[in-house]
Amino acid sequence: MNLNVNEIRELMSDLEKSSLRDIAIQDGDFSLHLSKNEQVAPAAPAAAAAPVAVASAPVSNEASPAAVSEVAAPAPAAPTAGKEIKAPMVGTVYLKPKPEEPDFKSVGDHVEKGETVAIIEAMKLMTEIKSDVSGTIAEILVENEEVVDYDKPLYRVTTD
Repeated sequence: MNLNVNEIRELMSDLEKSSLRDIAIQDGDFSLHLSKNEQVAPAAPAAAAAPVAVASAPVSNEASPAAVSEVAAPAPAAPTAGKEIKAPMVGTVYLKPKPEEPDFKSVGDHVEKGETVAIIEAMKLMTEIKSDVSGTIAEILVENEEVVDYDKPLYRVTTD
């Protein structure tokens, strides 16, 4: 898929007029992400972990490097435990098949490779998100109905 400049401008105009906050299109090597969000704030552990790795060059201006280091010091152990199931697109994530039904997965549940673990709604299309690993759900990293960005970790899975 290749879009010309006029088609991209039309998409930008349509996004601006709509209630959608983000739009992401990916087809092979082609990728386009448009967002009306002024600033996408990363999850707290991810924001805090970066300054610790490079203590001499603070990445975040939200807190002083010393304060960030104190908060982030215990965090490095958690990200290394297990593999992440990540969002393949921008959209609203649903952790349950229907509002009245239980979550696809809870902490401690076993998940098989290829099993549906969430649904992401983008441009009124529902896309099933399938696990690319087998193991046990160690952590759920998003809230139901949260708007997620491309490559945002959804679950942390400890492999068998």
